[in-house]
Order: sequence, then C-alpha cells, then structure tokens
Amino acid sequence: MAPLQSWLDIDPKSDFSLYNIPFGIVSTAADQEIHTAIAIGDHVLDLHVFAQGNGFSALSIIQPHQAVFSQSTLNDFAALGRPMHRVVREYLQSVLLKDGPFPDVLETNKDLRTAALIPHRQCQMHLPMRIGDYTDFYAGLHHAYNVGVLSRGPENALQPNYKHLPVGYHGRASSIVVSGTPIRRPNGQILSDPKTKEPLLAPCRKLDMELELGCFLCKPTALSQPICIQDAQDNLFGVVLLNDWSARDIQAWEYVPLGPFNSKNFGTTISPWIVLMDALEPFATVGIQNDVKPLPYLDERGRKSHFEIDLSVILTTSAGKSSKICTTSARNLLFSFPQMLAHHTVGGCPFNIGDLLGSGTISGEDMSAKGCLLEQSENGKISIKLEDGEERTFLNDGDTITIKGVCGDQIGALVGFGDCAGRIDPALELEYD
Repeated sequence: MAPLQSWLDIDPKSDFSLYNIPFGIVSTAADQEIHTAIAIGDHVLDLHVFAQGNGFSALSIIQPHQAVFSQSTLNDFAALGRPMHRVVREYLQSVLLKDGPFPDVLETNKDLRTAALIPHRQCQMHLPMRIGDYTDFYAGLHHAYNVGVLSRGPENALQPNYKHLPVGYHGRASSIVVSGTPIRRPNGQILSDPKTKEPLLAPCRKLDMELELGCFLCKPTALSQPICIQDAQDNLFGVVLLNDWSARDIQAWEYVPLGPFNSKNFGTTISPWIVLMDALEPFATVGIQNDVKPLPYLDERGRKSHFEIDLSVILTTSAGKSSKICTTSARNLLFSFPQMLAHHTVGGCPFNIGDLLGSGTISGEDMSAKGCLLEQSENGKISIKLEDGEERTFLNDGDTITIKGVCGDQIGALVGFGDCAGRIDPALELEYD
C-alpha cells in the first residue's frame, strides 16, 4: 500500500512523515515567544500561530482549549488526555494530507501557511515539558547482565530481585536538557588507587553515555493511589530518546549502599520532539520474554506494550569524524513503561503531569548492540576502534554523542524521533584552599 501523501514536500526518509506528527516547543529569531509546535518533514507547524489564524476551525472539540498551544510547555496539552491527543493529531494529519478534507485550512491559505509553517533550521528547540520528577529504571536485561558480569561474574550477574520488579533510582529533573545542549565533564570523588581506599576530587576519567528511551506522563495521581496495570497506558503521553550520561568512576565509589548520585545528576539529554503513544501504536510488540512470572499487579497478560524502535548511537570526534558505535532495538527491555508505572505507584507514590520515566540502557546481545561504553570497553579494558582510526574506552572532551531512533522501514512512512545529541565540554577547574 502506498504511504499517505502530503501537499507539503516531505523527504521520504524524514523521521517526521505524515504518520508521525510529534509535538515539541519552539521559538524563532523572528518570534522569541516559546510556542507549541509539531514537526512535519523539514518544517515545524507553530500551533500558536495556527490556532490564532483559525486553523482549528473545523475541529470544534479543541476550540475551548486552544490556549494550550500558546503555552511554553506541553503540560497543559498533555493534561487534556489521550483521546484529545488522538483527535488533534488526526486532525493535523488531515490538514496536511494531499487531497484531504480541509485544503482551505492551510494548503490554500497562503497567509496562514507562511506565518505558521516554518523551516526547521530557523527554529530553536526547547525542553518540551515542565518536568517535576524523573525516575530512571534498569529494564535493559542484556545491559544489566553485562554490567553484573563485570562486577560480580556471570554466576551472580543479576541480583535476585531483577526479574521480579523494574529496578529504578530517583534521577535529577533539574539537569535534564534538550538535545544540542553541551554536557560538562563532572568533577567528583574518584578512587584512583583501590588499594589505599582514599579518594581524590578530580574530573571524571570514565565518562559514559547510555542509550535509553524516556516516557512522559499525562495524568496526575494522588498520594497513596496506585495505578492498575490495565489502566497504565492511559497515563502515558509520549516517548523521547534519552541519554543518561554517567560518570563511571564517580559511580563506582559512591553507589554503595544507596545507588547513583553525583555520577548521574550532572546531565540527562532528551530529544526535543515527543512522539505520541498513538503514533507508536502500529509498532507495538513484546519485549524480552521474562522467565519469571510477574506478580499480578505487574502482569500485562500478553499485551504488546513495547515498541519496535530501531536505535543507534553515533560518536563524532572533535575533528568532525563520525562512527556508528551501537545498533540495537527497543525490544531489548524486560519491563515496559506501563509496568514501570504500576510498580512505581504500588506503594502510593503520586505522579504529576510531565513526570519522566527512563527505560534504562537498551543493549542487545551482540557487541555492536551494547548501549554504553562501559559494556563495550569492559570498563576500560578494551579499546573501541572508531572509523577514522581513533580509539576510545570512554568519552574524550569534544566528543559528541548522537542517539537516533526510528520506527518502520517503509520509505515515506517513517516515525522517528530526530536527534538526541550532546557534546562533552571540559571539566571546570576547581580550586580549594
């Protein structure tokens, strides 16, 4: 079947086909006000301008709520709920459709089209949500096993609880940044000589990336009110790519007994466009088969709540040379976002609109599918050869990591996420008396 066609010229290989319609927050040099927008091909459609120009005239259900498109985050739009997200997305698809039902809304309305449809290169992207809380999970089975082997050996690689519940830690929402924001190498306590057990304060020497997905919440929950696994899907707004930057040497010294702290809170990068759950639904699949039967509150009963997302990581050196260092799939997760949410709330933890869940590092079984440098280099023992002849065990200053993700393989019908990118800047020089 031929893919849907738009009257707008869209590169058939674009992440942002008519099948996608992801939502984000943009500004331009001509208009510094921050507005809601969607991505379509090489353009963005400013929904504030679109609404002001009567673009939603044929969608009466959204008209009382059009102020959400003038907000500086997507929180208010998310709060309208998944049925409204679906209606708005489908309407925008129909407005952009060739020979669609509403040509006069934008296609033949040259004034509105000129004002609202902006080349992507002219836009500045911003964090899409106001993020109150962020929890990062550890649901990548192959990653958990590989890291466990490095520290405990293959017999004890996975902790006894691992397959029974989604393991997670509370991250730092204040250091989540949008793609393109530089990440400064952190300083911290490092145990340079394990024999002495005396740490020193120094720049991280084992700076790493982690290939993950993030999922935003669109419903608040009350204190002491758990979310049923059957209802958890209704609480999910959409998905982004996520890089959980990690200082491995700082982490090794600090994580006992309470887990990651400064080794994780210096920066987390997310892609700017939120791909709505409805856009991902055609790619729903199952994750890794769990050989442990979950307790009833986590039992999805065979529901497909993972997604067939092809993921890759590109490392670009300061000299501008790029190498693909990882290719994997989002199917390599043991637990789904609904299961993470059900477990997170089972004890009564409340959620707010805009809260973010991280999947944990997504690794496959092969070396080329390992989603962080800790796994690929076996904690610095093996050098990773880049395409230009350079080698890495961990990241150098000036390196840029770019995560990409896309659903589908039909040209003209791709559902992608755009880039999740960050460059490593040198550590601050600290001076103490």
